Amino acid sequence: MGAHEIRLRLGGVSRQRAYQITSRADFPAPVADLAQGKVWATEDVEAWMKAHRRDLDDTEA
Repeated sequence: MGAHEIRLRLGGVSRQRAYQITSRADFPAPVADLAQGKVWATEDVEAWMKAHRRDLDDTEA
């Protein structure tokens, strides 16, 4: 999952807000840092959102 997908999954937050969130110490570490940007494991991001963003639990089936 890239930064754009994370932005969408977080409800369409700004790029700046997504950067703030993904830079948090408690946010999962990226699994790769590619030329196009960092990539996170979807399972890790979903688990973080379930623990920290309860308002987004059922936004996507």
